[in-house]
Amino acid sequence: MQNLVSLNLSAQDLADADAAIATLRRVFAPMVALQPSQRRDLYKMGDKSEHFCRQTLSVLASNPQIIPPSLDLAEAQADLAALDLLRPRLQQLEQLVERADDTALALGSDIITVALEGYGLLKVSGKNEALKSARKALSARFSKGSRGAEPGPAA
Repeated sequence: MQNLVSLNLSAQDLADADAAIATLRRVFAPMVALQPSQRRDLYKMGDKSEHFCRQTLSVLASNPQIIPPSLDLAEAQADLAALDLLRPRLQQLEQLVERADDTALALGSDIITVALEGYGLLKVSGKNEALKSARKALSARFSKGSRGAEPGPAA
């Protein structure tokens, strides 16, 4: 029998998680939420261009006489510093979300494994147990319109 994870979150665990999420929402409130079209239209700073950007900002800072008033170097430097502070936290959040997603997937898999085996038992052993209507209702999950990617009932 599959049991990938057993998770028992206490009321205190949930309260702590909710408080941490509330804190993150407060801290992240000034961060932007871009529309897909905005994301598409923006210049993206990848690994290669990041080195270029850092080097350019450094050269500009060393040569302030060539910077026109319309170019806000101080803001770009502040953005770079903020990015450097945000990245390690973003990486930690991504790891936590990945772990939570994996756990949710494992929990769902554990549940459906038992349900499929239980359904198979109902089909075989439940014939004489006045469970005909329950079996019929459960069999709707396997009707022709269902997705083919999910496993069929266990025997």
